[in-house]
Amino acid sequence: MTYVVTENCIKCKYTDCVEVCPVDCFHEGPNFLAIDPEECIDCALCEPECPAEAIFAEDDVPPDQEAFIQLNADLCVDWPVITEIKPPPDDADEWEGKPDKLALLER
Repeated sequence: MTYVVTENCIKCKYTDCVEVCPVDCFHEGPNFLAIDPEECIDCALCEPECPAEAIFAEDDVPPDQEAFIQLNADLCVDWPVITEIKPPPDDADEWEGKPDKLALLER
């Protein structure tokens, strides 16, 4: 099993989660993070670190967010690994919890 970054990360992109990952499985895009399912060891350290509560165990991904399971895998192919915490976007707090952000995902 793997962990999955879901919609609430879009335009929030807090990076607290990457600092605790022991296998560096996070990849960074312009306004979203993704977890490489091939690298994730299911340690669960990232989930409680996410201020936006956007990370779920694959089996616990909400039904309306299941497309993010494949999306994480797809995006990791082209995006670089991120291993250090970075400041979130200036407007991250404004986007946290807003629904229907998938169309805003920058690839």
